[in-house]
Amino acid sequence: MQQAKLSKFRELVAGVDEAGRGPLAGPVAAAAVILHPDRPVAGLADSKKLSEARRELLAKEIRERALAWSVAWADPAEIDALNILAATLLAMRRAILGLWILPGAVMVDGNRLPDLRFGLRQLQGEAIVGGDSRVAEISAASIIAKTSRDRMMMELDSLYPCYEFARHKGYGTEVHRARLREFGPCREHRLTFAPVKTAI
Repeated sequence: MQQAKLSKFRELVAGVDEAGRGPLAGPVAAAAVILHPDRPVAGLADSKKLSEARRELLAKEIRERALAWSVAWADPAEIDALNILAATLLAMRRAILGLWILPGAVMVDGNRLPDLRFGLRQLQGEAIVGGDSRVAEISAASIIAKTSRDRMMMELDSLYPCYEFARHKGYGTEVHRARLREFGPCREHRLTFAPVKTAI
C-alpha cells in the first residue's frame, strides 16, 4: 500500500472514509486522517478486512502517530431528512472541518466527493473506488471511522438494551429485525429505511 505522495498536491493530504451507511440504526460516522510523513503506521488496510482486535490496535496507533485526525457524524434524523448519501457526505465534510489543519487535498473512498469549498478556499479532491485498500490515508480513516462508530453503538446498547446494539452494531441482522418487530423503533432507528418503516 502506498502513502499518498505529498508532492502530488504540494500540500498535506487527508484521507476520508465512512462507516455505517447500511445499518438500520445509529449514526453514520466519517473520519479524516492526515498521516505524518515521518511517523508511518504499519499494517493499514480496509477496516472490513481486519479483526476487531487488530482494528482497535491500529486505531490507537493512528491517533498517536497521525499529524491530524477527526471523527464526525450525521445522526438518524439527518439521515432520514437528507437521505443516506447526502448525510454521509455531510459527515465527511464535518470530519474535514474537524481537523486542526486544513489539508491541501482530500482523497475519499468511493465515487463521490463531499463539498470541498471552505470559505474562499476550494480543496482539491479525488474519489477513489476501493481506496480503503489502496491508499494509506483512506485506510487509516476507515479504521478510525469503524472503531469510533462501533464504540458509539456499544454506548447506545446501554441506553437501549432491548435491541442488542452491541451485538450487531445496528445492522439488519435477524436478531435486530426480531427486536424491531417486538419493540418497534427507538429514536436511534432510521425511520426511512424499509425494515424500520415496516416495524412502525
